[in-house]
Amino acid sequence: MKGNKPALIIIDIINDFQFQHGEELSKQTANIAPNIHQLKRYMHQNNFPVIYVNDHYQLWQANLEKILKKCTNHLSQPILSLLQPEDDDYFLIKPKHSIFYGTALNMLLDELQVDTLILTGIAGNICVLFSANDAYMREYNLIIPSDCIASNIQEDNDFALKMMKNVLQAKTVEHTHYIRETSVNGDFPSSPTDS
Repeated sequence: MKGNKPALIIIDIINDFQFQHGEELSKQTANIAPNIHQLKRYMHQNNFPVIYVNDHYQLWQANLEKILKKCTNHLSQPILSLLQPEDDDYFLIKPKHSIFYGTALNMLLDELQVDTLILTGIAGNICVLFSANDAYMREYNLIIPSDCIASNIQEDNDFALKMMKNVLQAKTVEHTHYIRETSVNGDFPSSPTDS
């Protein structure tokens, strides 16, 4: 049963970037990391859940320490120094692109009485987009802060944002706009529409 609470979802931010175009994606991710960090602080201050959903890197254990150890290197260190999961955060592993496929996320969101997902992380044109599509089909309200997702090519990221806004009815404002809007109103939008 859905409630009326938002949750911040941080997708694949624990990443080793050891793949084709990984170095470029790490640079783009380093640019958005401070924005996600600020949004995460805002969620914590308001007692809203923060959920990391991450690739498992063939470890097949939801063991945060092992995944952090495997992923920490010169490309990921600046990002992880800002965005490591904290004790109060939730951490799930995923086997494929979507945060819902093969994970316990749906049950966790139900338990937490969440109806609005704030999707952040990487890559915007793959895992974030696939996850947004699955969230839309499950009738969650969607907020995708435009400065909190990254892809290795900016044009691909822009196209993914456009798709999520126009097709999946996601709100795609910058994170500071979202914080200001929800702080002033004292409530979260029940029907996301972009301004």
